Amino acid sequence: MSVVVTKNEKETKDLARNLANDILSDSEKRSSALVLALEGVLGAGKTTFTQGFAEGLNIKEPVTSPTFLILKEYELEEGYVFKRFYHVDCYRLKDENDTKDIGLDEILKNPENLILIEWAQKIKKSLPKDIRNIKFFYISENKRKISIS
Repeated sequence: MSVVVTKNEKETKDLARNLANDILSDSEKRSSALVLALEGVLGAGKTTFTQGFAEGLNIKEPVTSPTFLILKEYELEEGYVFKRFYHVDCYRLKDENDTKDIGLDEILKNPENLILIEWAQKIKKSLPKDIRNIKFFYISENKRKISIS
């Protein structure tokens, strides 16, 4: 587990960008999707982190929280173990049952998928056991403590 304190949005994005680069350089074969589960209160930095992560994946289009869409899919460049990046925002979901409507079960099964889930605690029971947990703690207006395990 690592714990990092970021002092502004740039540092949060840089942390996420570096994590994305590390993940893309990993050639480990998987039996299911790689899931990053983001948890934290409203305004803790989850979306800022996600934007930096998407930049690290070389996604050129603007990334915003899909709060009303729930899920957005992005194609990744050739040459990586992962072919698709999914950004999921569970803020509006009640529980795991709501994930059936968006097809998350099938997305989770595909080892070519990289999935980042905001508000993951709402659907914890439907996620695989081997996820990467990223927890955000609000310290002050610009400062965040981010725990990655």
